[in-house]
Amino acid sequence: MASDNSLNVTLTLRLLMHGKEVGSIIGKKGETVKKMREDSGARINISEGSSPERIVTITGPTEGIFKAFSMIAQKFEEDITAAMTNSNVTSKPPVTLRLVFPGSQCGSLIGKGGSKIKEIRETTGAQVQVAGDMLPDSTERAVTISGTPQAITQCVRHICSVMLESPPKGATIPYRPKILAAGAHAVLTPQHSAQAFALPGQYALAHQDDWMRPPPQVHKSWQYLMILLAA
Repeated sequence: MASDNSLNVTLTLRLLMHGKEVGSIIGKKGETVKKMREDSGARINISEGSSPERIVTITGPTEGIFKAFSMIAQKFEEDITAAMTNSNVTSKPPVTLRLVFPGSQCGSLIGKGGSKIKEIRETTGAQVQVAGDMLPDSTERAVTISGTPQAITQCVRHICSVMLESPPKGATIPYRPKILAAGAHAVLTPQHSAQAFALPGQYALAHQDDWMRPPPQVHKSWQYLMILLAA
């Protein structure tokens, strides 16, 4: 990985979040996101609209971006802990963030034979999952990171290093979440990871036309977290 000094450039990263997650980082009267902006020095913008999914864009020097990610992951960790306070569950689900990247960069993130994503997972301790399919009406793919706030922040550092070394090729059509139709209900489950390159507890690589499904523990922890947050 490149040194922190060589990474001190301006970057823009995009996160895909559900409404409950967005509400958590905005906070009461916008106080939480205001503090995140001030403390990190990064610009944090949240897409408008009534879509069940929102795009959170974080722009700034890499150190500011890492600080913002650390604060977001820590806030989600606090939400999980608070939601478990009055429950009988003893196994805490991991913090999960979904990033959005141009599909042309994802090959570099996976690496030859899965070598790069395996290295990132082993180095950081975070689970890393690259969706096999493009997000609807776009040329972007979702990259899901799960783990402790510390592991997630370190993982984002490694991903930024890879993305800086391999700029996107060609034009990028950004993913824009669909606006929820009147009377429809949002489904709070991972919607874009049915097919993915995943590295759970042990390394495995599926054929190009038969990508692995995400590990069961990721599905269960995500679904349980959504139930807790919706309660």
